[in-house]
Amino acid sequence: METLNRKLLPSIHTPGLEIGPQKEYPVKVMQFGEGNFLRAFIDWMIDKSNEAGKFNGMVQLVQPLPQGTADLINAQDGLYTLILRGMENGAPAEYKRIITCVKGCLKTDSDWEAIVKCAVSPDLQLVFSNTTEAGIEYKPEPYTPGKTQVTYPAKLTSLLFERFKAGQKGLVLVPCELIDKNGSTLRDCILRYAADWKLGAGFENYVKEECAFMNTLVDRIVAGYPRNEAADWCKKLGYQDNLIDCGEIFHLFVIEGDEKYRAVIPFAEAGLHVVWTKNQTPYRSRKVRFLNGGHTSSVLAAYQAGFDFVDQMTGDKLFGKYLRTALFEEVFPTVQLPDDEKKAFAESIIERFLNPFANHQLISISLNSISKWQVRVLPSLIDYEKINGKLPKVLAFSFAALLSFYRGTVDAAGNWSGKRAAGAYPIRDDAEKIAFLNAEFDRLKQSGDYEAFIRTVMARTDFWGMDLNTIPGFTARAAADLRSIDELGITSAVEKLLEK
Repeated sequence: METLNRKLLPSIHTPGLEIGPQKEYPVKVMQFGEGNFLRAFIDWMIDKSNEAGKFNGMVQLVQPLPQGTADLINAQDGLYTLILRGMENGAPAEYKRIITCVKGCLKTDSDWEAIVKCAVSPDLQLVFSNTTEAGIEYKPEPYTPGKTQVTYPAKLTSLLFERFKAGQKGLVLVPCELIDKNGSTLRDCILRYAADWKLGAGFENYVKEECAFMNTLVDRIVAGYPRNEAADWCKKLGYQDNLIDCGEIFHLFVIEGDEKYRAVIPFAEAGLHVVWTKNQTPYRSRKVRFLNGGHTSSVLAAYQAGFDFVDQMTGDKLFGKYLRTALFEEVFPTVQLPDDEKKAFAESIIERFLNPFANHQLISISLNSISKWQVRVLPSLIDYEKINGKLPKVLAFSFAALLSFYRGTVDAAGNWSGKRAAGAYPIRDDAEKIAFLNAEFDRLKQSGDYEAFIRTVMARTDFWGMDLNTIPGFTARAAADLRSIDELGITSAVEKLLEK
């Protein structure tokens, strides 16, 4: 079976399979992040917009980390199959499409010269990114002209400076990371690097006046590569595709920015569910706290209990109750919207989590859970405590479940892994954070003092954005929850929690 490539496209006639435009458009987009989400969301939108004749541009992917899928992407000429599945009008629905808008993928650690060339192209208009919640951050680092920088904002500062020196017009930057005011935060980081590196007032004005930074909210559940179904899918499709991407049909893209840029980002005009607004906060609060908060507050406990997929967890009697308690009793009062709207949205989240076609793996959601917990769960926990004068039991328990998930061992290559009854699993986060937690777990094993352990971990303001010990009663609660997990096991600890 031949692997998917552009020469193969004319011979593919699989029933029900859409194939995006095969015209070679100029590269209008540079995209930092080649992972499943952006390929199932932004690149799909660009492909659909090309088909509608509204965009007419290609995407140059950039792999920002040493490890990634660049080689697989380039081996398939940037092509991959996107499968969207879910329920529509009460019946199962499925859409299959070969995405053709991706030019290829460059690596920051080996293709920097080519990335700079793309960045200074007069055809380039947009930069999209998804480097996770941990990606848009400022960390002091020296300027290294001609070489890649370390953080994503530093990389972008370097590229914008090259574009500025080349006399090219500013870009529209559209980060998709799930942090509040992601565009504004990215802009502030870039300006800090510009000042650190003394790139000059002219460049700083270029960033401020000629570049536009959109604040965004993205919403689509993406399961990614269907490992257990991949061989069957390739047989049905008639070709080998090592990059099949799967997601739900639902999608929403909220953009907070000047609507004069609609012509540059014409997704709504292509018939896609895109909302332009002057204030994305209500949309963000609803989505982040219910959907993303629902994920992060539940999946680490459920995974340790033996579940692998979101629909399994949600459909389970015990963990389904755990999730519903978090959403309907604890997150619900913290979102400032009408009750009927919140109830409808929370119910839609349960329906989406139960999607039997999503195959959304809990382990994939676990990536960078420390920063995710800070962004997705902590605000609801704080607000609930302020409103009710007590801690939300499930959201508080999720902190102990997170710590328990991160307990593990490291191999010679520096890879961390935890262990559950079904075997080992990868712990994927900032290596320093994982190492710190496990050093503290070693001390806990010697001392048996859970409160001292929790107090030390909670004091890491660089992890949580604040000293969590300042939240009334949280230190003692987390210590008790972690002790319960250790003594009873995660499932019995959840049972005990929900009995209260």
